Amino acid sequence: MSRAPHESAALTGRERVPLTRPGWAAGERQEHRRPLPLVAAEAVARPEARRSGARLADRSRDWHRGGWPEPMAGLRERAAAIRRETLADLEGYLAALTERITEHGGTVHRAATAADAAAAVRRIAAGAGARLVVKSKSMVTEEIELNRALEADGVEVVETDLGEYIVQLGDERPSHIIAPAVHLGREDVADRFEALAGRRLDRDAAALASFARGRLREDFRRADMGVTGVNFAVAETGTLVTVTNEGNARMVTSQPRVHVAVMTLEKVIPRMADLGTLIPLLSYAGTRQPVTVYQSMVTGPRREGETDGPEELHVVILDNGRSRIARGKYAEVLACIRCGACQTACPVFRTLGGGHAYGATYGGPIGAVLSPLLGEHPADAGLPFLSSLCGACGDVCPVKIPLPDMLVDLRADHAERAAPAALAARAGWRAWAAAWSSGRGYALSVAAARLGSRLLPRRLLAALPGPQRRWARGRTLPDLREAGRFRRTLRALRPRREGPADRPEEVGP
Repeated sequence: MSRAPHESAALTGRERVPLTRPGWAAGERQEHRRPLPLVAAEAVARPEARRSGARLADRSRDWHRGGWPEPMAGLRERAAAIRRETLADLEGYLAALTERITEHGGTVHRAATAADAAAAVRRIAAGAGARLVVKSKSMVTEEIELNRALEADGVEVVETDLGEYIVQLGDERPSHIIAPAVHLGREDVADRFEALAGRRLDRDAAALASFARGRLREDFRRADMGVTGVNFAVAETGTLVTVTNEGNARMVTSQPRVHVAVMTLEKVIPRMADLGTLIPLLSYAGTRQPVTVYQSMVTGPRREGETDGPEELHVVILDNGRSRIARGKYAEVLACIRCGACQTACPVFRTLGGGHAYGATYGGPIGAVLSPLLGEHPADAGLPFLSSLCGACGDVCPVKIPLPDMLVDLRADHAERAAPAALAARAGWRAWAAAWSSGRGYALSVAAARLGSRLLPRRLLAALPGPQRRWARGRTLPDLREAGRFRRTLRALRPRREGPADRPEEVGP
């Protein structure tokens, strides 16, 4: 894979960084999806999975030792109520949010699909003449595959969250909602940074972070456009809120002349006062902090007399099936605030070493529910089965989403959709049982098989319809022209001294 010359200081030397293997690459999520059991088995076999699983297990133990003490238990109840209040009138709050953003000088773009959202950002970048874009961490931009879309237009995109930057260097996808590089250890990171720099580096964690910081700072100053996600969008005021521990989102929103915020429609909340509940709860559930280090609030582009902030603010609001989900029985999944707690708590997620094995944008329990509903790929229908149904995800969810119940219901939905195939299979087994329940039936079926083997083409299985074709995949018809030979040989060798009464029933031709 060749790489173009870089506008970015942070990515200079990236061509020296070894690429990850194709099954985990960022640009190959949808085109090259392999069967879920195969990918999961491969993930478990990776040595890195055991190491990252151990790191996730440590995080999970820390969380379970604390549980939901007061006042967090009270915040959890209020947060659950706020999120369900929002979902009950989602379009009403979105209309209010759009009105407030527009009043403050911003522009709102509604996108029905992932492709529409990516196209909207591409148009904004083209209109701004952007050649270098800096990004803060955003799962929705992973969902719409924004980096690849912009790079196709010759725009260079730099991830400025440290974990996202590390995985970008290896052309990987993030493996956890809030810890994108949890599947990598310090030595792995050092190897990438040394390849990038073309020299030996101090492998101390603080030194490695300092190296990345130095690389990224120049890009903040030079970038034409900044792209962020949105943790919460306040309908009451039109304020966009991002929370980080690194401060990169503040740089992304304040330095470039154009700021594009990409959000999914359920990120809206009713009131500014709700942030007093949601931000501490998000921080505690995700990282056990009382509050994140930085909370950035953007209300419109830069005003006259202000010294920083963008000249233009664009907000892209993605639906991608969520309005449909909001009207159905799984609406509560949209209450998620992307804390990642369910991923960390999930024993299956930990065993797989992170979210890569899920193949979808969102891994873990939340992804096993949300991804099949979004319908990004047919393979996502199997994700609810990547769960032990232990209930840990429900225990740790800060907004009380009943994830275990939803996983069970989605499995039932999957079984219902597969019912025609199951009925056909049962009918086939009943016919086989009836045919082979007597010696005469068995003999007739073997004779028919011999005849069919002579008359029918060997590639007949490939032409089977519907569910039968799925069963036939990877199978070939056996050569049955000699079927029954064993019994004919046995009959010829049978001792002559056996009398007619001693012989077993003839069941072969």
